[in-house]
Amino acid sequence: MLEVSALGWIVTIGVIVALLALDLTLGVLRPHVVGFREAAAWSVFYIAVAIAFGVVFGSIAGWDFGTQYFAGYIVEKSLSVDNLFVFVIIMSTFAVPEPYQQKVLTYGIILALILRVIFIALGAALLSMFSFMFLIFGLILLYTAFQLFRHRDQDPSIEDNVLVRAGRRFLPVTDDYVDGKMITRIDGKRMFTPLFLVLLAIGGTDLLFALDSIPAVFGVTEEAYIVFVANAFALLGLRALFFLVMGLLDRLVYLSTGLSLILAFIGVKLILHWAHKDISESIPEVSTAASLAVIIGILTITTIASLIKSRRDPSLKAHAGSLRAHPAPDQHHAEP
Repeated sequence: MLEVSALGWIVTIGVIVALLALDLTLGVLRPHVVGFREAAAWSVFYIAVAIAFGVVFGSIAGWDFGTQYFAGYIVEKSLSVDNLFVFVIIMSTFAVPEPYQQKVLTYGIILALILRVIFIALGAALLSMFSFMFLIFGLILLYTAFQLFRHRDQDPSIEDNVLVRAGRRFLPVTDDYVDGKMITRIDGKRMFTPLFLVLLAIGGTDLLFALDSIPAVFGVTEEAYIVFVANAFALLGLRALFFLVMGLLDRLVYLSTGLSLILAFIGVKLILHWAHKDISESIPEVSTAASLAVIIGILTITTIASLIKSRRDPSLKAHAGSLRAHPAPDQHHAEP
């Protein structure tokens, strides 16, 4: 079992808060259109920080834990790319002006981190008290994988977001984006801007992704500290990665298929772990090293196959995948 001192937690949280403050400064206090060069530089920076942390952590805690960290980080990073798909859909649906996109992205990332800290604490507590939670988490991932694969050629509908529907119904919302503000006053009346609805949409999306990603990362490590840092470092680079891969996302036509396979694999791994602990030790388990190899293999094959397929047929467009079926756009107004 990994033992992390109070000082270790304080230093780790301090580093993450400092990086968040840097992201907040860049994304909120200085809103601007992010170019490819800037996005690439920051993406390389955040990935380098995550790798450097993993090397230092593995050297101190041992490479068994280090391997668990890298496996968890890759899982969360791959899921965050699917998260980016949904962010792109939200930004397009609300026609968010480019200078304000990184502002709402930064707030969304902070909200995602807060939600995941809550779910990490809850998940760790449940796993420590009830070993059958490994079975529950595994079944949740298998269901998610099945639904994602089944609806892999669709995108989630923003209209299904309960928070957005409630915001549109109960809040006074302006027609225009008002200098990137969330709340403004018009004729002495407090009004919410469309940017606030965008934040609600991203917040609801973050909640759904947290429900999937936390069981997934607990499938490669049971250590709450590793789960936390893997999530934190994967999320910190999301803002820059959004602008870097926004044009590439449409070409990753098999990404949702690959993610559904990863989630299914981790779901089976969790169920085997539960069976090994609660039924019989003769039931085999999947090692962390094997998990890392399978995850990297699926992502590599998925990416290469996607690029080959999209090059052969440029008209193809990738989809984020959905957990429920949605009618085609021309069916919304079809006669019964």
